[in-house]
Parts: sequence; structure tokens; C-alpha cells
Amino acid sequence: MNKMNLKLVREEPQEDCPLNDLMAIKDALQVLNGTWKLPIIIALLDGNKRFNEISKVVTGISDRMLSRELKDLELNQLIKRTIFDTFPPTIEYSTTEHTKTLYNVIIALRDWGKIHRNAITENF
Repeated sequence: MNKMNLKLVREEPQEDCPLNDLMAIKDALQVLNGTWKLPIIIALLDGNKRFNEISKVVTGISDRMLSRELKDLELNQLIKRTIFDTFPPTIEYSTTEHTKTLYNVIIALRDWGKIHRNAITENF
């Protein structure tokens, strides 16, 4: 590969470049990856919950996985962990303002999921 080609490979993509769109989608998928993150967020959209309440709503998730996912969602500013000064300490999880930016994504996924389920079940 000559120097000119190498320079082109290293250039940053332009703002309207499809590569930027791909990078943004990859970022979003990395934050929301896995089976559990969106169900946890959706459970908290219904109101603040303690760990055991989330565990009951998001059926099938282990306590260890729930703990891991809650920490990851907190790091990505999609949920807030509040510790109350009680004995024993009460910990409550809630959504953040940033979580509201996912609303249209959740609705679009729900709608597409219904369309996809209908398309697949029609063929069987």
C-alpha cells in the first residue's frame, strides 16, 4: 500500500458519511447489547424500583447478571442508583433524563417486533 492510500485509510469520516452512521449504531448497540438491558430500562420506566422488584419484573435474569447490568446502565447514565440512609440501607434504581432519549428507539423496536413476529408466523 503506498503512502497516498495509507493517508486515505486514516482520514476521519465526513459528518454526512455512512461510516459515521455505522459508528453511531455500533455505539448504541454496545450500550444496549444483550438480553437484559432494555427489559431493565422498560421495568424502570414504570417507576423507581429496588433490586428485588426489578428481579421479579425481569423474569429469568440471575441476581449476578442483574447486578452487572445495573452497574453498566449506571455507567452509561441510563439509570440512577440512590442509597437511602436507613438501616439496612435502602437502594433504589430509577431512570435518568438521558433515558428519555431512548423512548423513540423502544417504541420503534416494539413496532418492528410486532411486524416481524407477524411476518414470521404467517409463513408457518
